[in-house]
Amino acid sequence: MGVVNRSSEPPGTETVAAAVAETAELLEIVFERAREASPRPLSTSQVRAVVALDHHDGLNLRALAELLGSTPPLVSRLCDRLEAVGFVDRLPSTHSRRELTLRLSDRGRAYLRDLRARRRESLESVLGKLTPEAKAALVAGLREFREAAVDF
Repeated sequence: MGVVNRSSEPPGTETVAAAVAETAELLEIVFERAREASPRPLSTSQVRAVVALDHHDGLNLRALAELLGSTPPLVSRLCDRLEAVGFVDRLPSTHSRRELTLRLSDRGRAYLRDLRARRRESLESVLGKLTPEAKAALVAGLREFREAAVDF
């Protein structure tokens, strides 16, 4: 990894942005390894759909497609596959007879719990190499970053 600031001055926005981007790429690799280690690995798109349904229970197909930045036909096929493995339930909508409501099944929730646990284990092994001071600084920085990004 390349971004190191050896001066006593605080790093500039460009330096911090580069460090965050590099870290995000590393996290993608860590998370991909955790996904692949699953007894029944889902595609990255399927994981994104499962996570979206976990955060937004009871979406219709169009709303899920918007969240995923995709089209309803593609998301419909993706949900077909998730339904086939028992991770998603399609239920009649309470708002319209022409719509279906998508819900994460108990099996889908269990998969997501397991995936998150594997991701957390991977992160903990890396974080275990940090000093207590570095961990405290990381937590403080991530909290502030999250607060700044909320309205993004």
